[in-house]
Amino acid sequence: MNETLRVAMTERGLSCEALAEKVGVDPKTVNRWLSPGRIPHGRHRSAAAKILGREILDLWPDAGRRRDVPWFRPWREAEEAAASLRWFEPSVIPGLLQTEAYARAVLASGPIAAEDVERFVKVRLERQRAVFDRPRPPLAVFVVDEAALRRGAPELMHEQLDHLVEMASRPNIFVHVIPFSAGLYPGQAGPFVIGGVEGSRDVSYLDNQLAGQLVTDPKEVAELVRVWDAVRGHALPRDLSIELMRARPWTK
Repeated sequence: MNETLRVAMTERGLSCEALAEKVGVDPKTVNRWLSPGRIPHGRHRSAAAKILGREILDLWPDAGRRRDVPWFRPWREAEEAAASLRWFEPSVIPGLLQTEAYARAVLASGPIAAEDVERFVKVRLERQRAVFDRPRPPLAVFVVDEAALRRGAPELMHEQLDHLVEMASRPNIFVHVIPFSAGLYPGQAGPFVIGGVEGSRDVSYLDNQLAGQLVTDPKEVAELVRVWDAVRGHALPRDLSIELMRARPWTK
């Protein structure tokens, strides 16, 4: 248990329900904060620390030792707060839908130093839990090129595709596949994610070989929304996408 947080709540006479009401989250969320290693979203950390009269790093020391790289943190915080996510990937399975083995293989194939791969695998799995295990997970729509379903060793991809089908069956997760038969289409310049945060403008995230970029300019985000509408229009419906992932005709 996060004993420091429990003591601080006791000193202020606050139950999980009372603190949750003041911060503006579900009581179950505060309950999870009491578990070791669970770190609230940035704005919730700040609000809770102010209410409890404590320093953030006193309550959550690990908040200052996040395993992800500094340039990624703004997007990670936006991702954890998003009410909706629209994600396009032309080459690999989206990070939030990756199995541990697949994430390890993808990260090991990139420019990351071998000794850092496990650290980034843990970050990716933490992100998945932070986004999908919260009381009100986002409505997440993923568009993936068929090429991403085919790329990888058979034993790796069978597990990954099984996991993808399982995730795509959740009521808040939609996975759409753009089949090879679609030919050339807009958006193949690279992956992007659009996050919708309640009470705020949409933000977007672009990835490249060196680092990621958080896009907040409304005109640039609007341009990405137009690209999203185009790629979404080329994708198969949800049921046909799941059928394709289950059938895997290229493995026969």
